[in-house]
Amino acid sequence: MSRQPPEISIVIPCYNEEGNLRALANAITSAMDPLHISYEVVITDDGSADNSWTLLKEIAVSNPRFRVQRFNSNCGESAASWAGMMAARGRYIITLDADLQNDPRDVPKFFEALRRHDCVCGTRVETRGKGDNFIRIISSRIANCVRNKLSDENVSDAGCTYRAFKSECLARIKFFKGAHRFLPTLIKMEGFSVTEIPVTNNPRFAGQSHYGVWNRLFKSFADLLAVRWMKKRMIRYEIVEKLN
Repeated sequence: MSRQPPEISIVIPCYNEEGNLRALANAITSAMDPLHISYEVVITDDGSADNSWTLLKEIAVSNPRFRVQRFNSNCGESAASWAGMMAARGRYIITLDADLQNDPRDVPKFFEALRRHDCVCGTRVETRGKGDNFIRIISSRIANCVRNKLSDENVSDAGCTYRAFKSECLARIKFFKGAHRFLPTLIKMEGFSVTEIPVTNNPRFAGQSHYGVWNRLFKSFADLLAVRWMKKRMIRYEIVEKLN
């Protein structure tokens, strides 16, 4: 594999996903290899209690494009996502889940949108019924409504972590627990352009979701208030002229 930094880094947090990992690796290689774009896959094992880490090591040995790392304990999705983004070497970063609900075949759509925007967020509004049950759909809609109202945003699917952005978007981001839910807002606060594109929403390939109504709405409420405070208190200025 080339020592040059790859064009794309695909960043994936993983927690107890042993039933999905081999299929995930195959889906990524099947989608990415025909594009003839240099890429790497950075997967962070968030202290899984199942066989995930053993499988990740086997995948990394068989395909050097896959770079894997493991926490010594469960630290949460935000920490695993951030650790992967910090390890990423690509010019562009794509984040997705390990459960195969996000389809790697959507990558070309993200790449095309990045020609005009700094950050591209997936939205499942049109496709949620194909991959999620009624409770997940309703809880997600309620959470999005509350988040947009309090944060003065218009993100249609803040819970979708399938995103692509230029690596420089992260340069001044202050990440925190729960920040993965608000990454588009944090990026926009730094002056970058953000847009949305529709993405596929497949049924979960194996295992069970680790997140429900509590995670989507109530547990993230304090984080939402923090983001609201940051937006209101952020220092903004524009220098129009300089001398010496």
